[in-house]
Amino acid sequence: QVQLVESGGGSVQPGGSLRLSCAASGSIFSISAMRWYRQAPGKERELVAVITSGSSTNYADSVKGRFTISRDNTKNTVYLQMNSLKPEDTAVYHCNADLVTEGEIFRVRPYWGQGTRVTVSS
Repeated sequence: QVQLVESGGGSVQPGGSLRLSCAASGSIFSISAMRWYRQAPGKERELVAVITSGSSTNYADSVKGRFTISRDNTKNTVYLQMNSLKPEDTAVYHCNADLVTEGEIFRVRPYWGQGTRVTVSS
């Protein structure tokens, strides 16, 4: 069994910062791309940031210059540093990872975490 568990969400005032973490655990053989998505109430899910196994990154225009995605391959963990938060960043943030498990080393599957809520409000 593989699990992705997010943490670090919460409530913060506009202009504040939060750091999200997502740790993958279980019978993991390898992890390629890792991503952060978010879904605000009444809106579609949005890709926020992606980081490849080689640590190349890409961001949604709405968060460029404010958010930074990073990963620690020794801990199977991806992070999202969020600075200069705005009310429109309010959403449930989910991590996603393309994983190869020890039981299926020739197959890459996407795995999702349960999400962590971020609320930006004065």
